[in-house]
Amino acid sequence: MSVKNLTIKNFDEFIKIGNKVVEFGADWCIPCKILKPNYEKAAEEIEDVKFGSVDVDKENKLAQRFDVMSVPTLIFFKNKAQVDRIIGAVSKEELVSKIKKAFKK
Repeated sequence: MSVKNLTIKNFDEFIKIGNKVVEFGADWCIPCKILKPNYEKAAEEIEDVKFGSVDVDKENKLAQRFDVMSVPTLIFFKNKAQVDRIIGAVSKEELVSKIKKAFKK
């Protein structure tokens, strides 16, 4: 599964139903660049969760709406409700573990 680029126009529809992880980041952010391959690998491995990405420079209103103060920030949504959050770059293993814990049935 690939990572979907999200904007103010498609964000609410994306998080509306199901388990979603959204990465808030920026092109200039070094920790975001470190996280990116781990995030993309997790998106390929975990089939029952959809992954999105928000560029905070282009979508500042979304970042403000979810109180994103530093990047990267990953926010986990279940049926539109925020259930967890990670701030900073993490390993793929840590990310996968946190996702499974957040969305366990």
